[in-house]
Amino acid sequence: MTAEPNELITRLMGAWRGEIEAGAVYELLAQRETSTNRKRLIRELAAAEVGHRKRIEARLKELGVAVPDLGSVRLSPWTRLQARFAPLERVLAAREAAEDQEVGDGYRRPSGDEATDRLFAELQRDEQGHSEQLRAMRAPNASAGEVSALVQLDRILSRERWHQRGGGWIGGAIYGANDGLAAVFGIVSGVSGATGGSSFVLTAGLAGALASALSMATGAFLAERSRAEVAAANIARERQEIGENPEEEKEELALFYQLKGLSKRESEELAEKISHDPDAFLQALATEELGGVEGGAGHPVQAALAAGVSTAFGAIIPVLPFFWLSGTAAVVAAAAISLVAHFLVGAAKSLVTLRTWWAAGLEMTVAGMIVGAVTYTAGLLFQVGGL
Repeated sequence: MTAEPNELITRLMGAWRGEIEAGAVYELLAQRETSTNRKRLIRELAAAEVGHRKRIEARLKELGVAVPDLGSVRLSPWTRLQARFAPLERVLAAREAAEDQEVGDGYRRPSGDEATDRLFAELQRDEQGHSEQLRAMRAPNASAGEVSALVQLDRILSRERWHQRGGGWIGGAIYGANDGLAAVFGIVSGVSGATGGSSFVLTAGLAGALASALSMATGAFLAERSRAEVAAANIARERQEIGENPEEEKEELALFYQLKGLSKRESEELAEKISHDPDAFLQALATEELGGVEGGAGHPVQAALAAGVSTAFGAIIPVLPFFWLSGTAAVVAAAAISLVAHFLVGAAKSLVTLRTWWAAGLEMTVAGMIVGAVTYTAGLLFQVGGL
């Protein structure tokens, strides 16, 4: 049964918009990527989406439908921010999930129009091939459509590695603000309950904010430096082993690949090929033996600054009203701005987690309300106990 003309056009227009949005996201990801090979592959995905869009436009013209201006389709500001700052692995996974949904909701469902269904079937095949293109990204010389044993293996080895490029200090800063806000809001609420919003709240809040910021900065610095030291030591030891026993290390790498499911011949050929590139050989062995520490840790000073400054920023918010107010007015004002800040920090976290911003914001707000209520009640009990 043929679909109603309006329904058919609506589906084509929805697919047209989806292809434009997907291409825009891939282009933003390509701009972030530092690897020439991955940048090329991501741009091939973007170009494929452009090709899909043009084919849909051709079908719309055949149906006598005017194609809107490309500028009428824009990424939402939040989607654009996520594409620029969220971990690449998560953005790519979300993009592929969206395309899978697009295939299921739009391309697989028959429209009743033979030409349109034929176009949808072709687009469906192309979209399903995108997952193979993404798996090929870390293959040194693979083309976008090439799926070899190397690509399959690389998909396994690199699944957890994309996030090392992309969230970085931004994610740390967001979580630092989250921790500082939550911790000091609890302190302010508890002391307010115990003292009725006296000047002690300002003293306690400032002390808590300073302690939280210093603690987070110090912890971040030491964690990053320790990670870098362990990584450097492990890599140095692995490099020494390669220099002393290259054949044994090559055999060891081949055995790892056999455990991944490759045949003995494929594993030996792959290990032999990789061993010709000293850096790739070291990286492969580090991935298998050491869990992928070859990427090293981040920058300790940068991590400390991001954690300390963001924690201080979040922590000072509940304290601000007590610079100018006291008593009940200060307590109410602190609760109000703190809960607004909880929502904003929760929404900001969705830049890293890719959750819906309002859902993440509401979740954080509810958590803040619970913390505030519990600590304020505890403060009231302490006051009673003190009397």
